[in-house]
Amino acid sequence: MMRLKDKVAIVTGAASGFGAEIARSYAREGAKVVIADLNEVGAQKVAKEIGSAAVAVKCDVSKRADIDLAVKAARDHFGEIDIVVNNAGFTHKNQPFLGVDEATYDRCFDVNVKAIYHMINAVVPSMRIKKSGCIINVGSTAGMRPRPGLTWYNASKGAANLLSKSLAVELAGDNIRVNVICPVMGDTGMLGDFMGVPDTPENRARFIATIPMGRLSVPKDIANAAVFLASEEASFLTGLELPVDGGRTI
Repeated sequence: MMRLKDKVAIVTGAASGFGAEIARSYAREGAKVVIADLNEVGAQKVAKEIGSAAVAVKCDVSKRADIDLAVKAARDHFGEIDIVVNNAGFTHKNQPFLGVDEATYDRCFDVNVKAIYHMINAVVPSMRIKKSGCIINVGSTAGMRPRPGLTWYNASKGAANLLSKSLAVELAGDNIRVNVICPVMGDTGMLGDFMGVPDTPENRARFIATIPMGRLSVPKDIANAAVFLASEEASFLTGLELPVDGGRTI
């Protein structure tokens, strides 16, 4: 039995990495998916791979007009939106905090925090009307157990983590669930920036040694959590700050 049969979902940052695997997993579970990403070519590639259950939309999540286009695409192609996964993310390179310029700082908060503000404002009114909805934000263990070198990124993910819990409380009466998945560092395109050092086997091994289960996260780890949180099995779960981290934040 498909766990998300006939559900309509928007996944941001879905041209690669965690988002692409979340979109694929949702489609396998019966959902119709909007692949929203600034990388239009990559988004189209993922949508083509999925087939008729997906459509690609070019989307800068920091701009409300782009978010509105993604929402319109979902409604025009598939119907009213049931699930939103705010997965798009941005980081500055691992470095002392004084080295991060203002434009990079702004981009961190625009993509990691303000984008959630835009999406919430775009989808919650209709979710309230139908008294149903599932919002999943992709935060980070960096917002739970921060480490030096990523201060402004850590702060943006701390905001994403906390606002998810606050939204969960405010929206619970409307039967709209809000949860946040907090991955540990994953083998994605942002890995080099997170590490701040050359991605050599030695440097990677040093970081992996801090994860009790002995490996980085992979997209499937995050997708599995996103499927569960969107499914009926999680219908009484809201406000979770869920680490998918192999024990990193213990």
